[in-house]
Amino acid sequence: MLDPQALQAIWLTLRLATITTILLLLIGTPIAWWLAQTQNKLKVPVSALVALPIVLPPSVLGFYLLLAMGPNGAVGKLTEALGLGLLPFTFWGLVVASVFYSLPFMVQPLQNAFEAIGRRPLEVAATLGASPLDAFFTVAVPLALPGFITACVMSFAHTVGEFGVVLMIGGNIPGQTRVASVQIYDYVEAMEYAQAHHLSLIMLVFSFIVLMALQIWRVQPLREQGRG
Repeated sequence: MLDPQALQAIWLTLRLATITTILLLLIGTPIAWWLAQTQNKLKVPVSALVALPIVLPPSVLGFYLLLAMGPNGAVGKLTEALGLGLLPFTFWGLVVASVFYSLPFMVQPLQNAFEAIGRRPLEVAATLGASPLDAFFTVAVPLALPGFITACVMSFAHTVGEFGVVLMIGGNIPGQTRVASVQIYDYVEAMEYAQAHHLSLIMLVFSFIVLMALQIWRVQPLREQGRG
């Protein structure tokens, strides 16, 4: 049976993952589209920068974000000047950190989906009088829909499983920054293994269901094509 602390941590985790996924969709889509379409020399370094959180230790990313959003950092000075206060050890600080940490899980599937479309459908749309923006929303987005679904699911799931970055940026404040992964850490530290097991099992089942659903969803079209 989950105690109120665990339920609160689960709710906060779901809220964080939902907001992060929505922001990543807005931020990651134009980045992925640009990477898929451009031949600019900046494509390689930008791709590497986007993918950096995959190989960078979360504590390193969290440390530099903490410096940037702190009182002496550029972001921290900006948020204070705007009257927003400092972001570290707040929920919105977690959101910013999560956006950075999960960015490749949104951008890379979308980039692959956009590249798979090719230029031909967009050229046809242009010959029919569609503007680049119209062609993007009426042609590219529908054709890349599987990529959007994969990107959103993976970004959401990855945010749910975060630990190092959220601990560095958010600390361990109940109801504000104590997400499920941090709550499990607290249980283990307090030797409350039964509660840690219950919450860990929920996270394990959730992760398994997400991956299973994605695999089934990817395989089903292939089976239908084989039957056809």
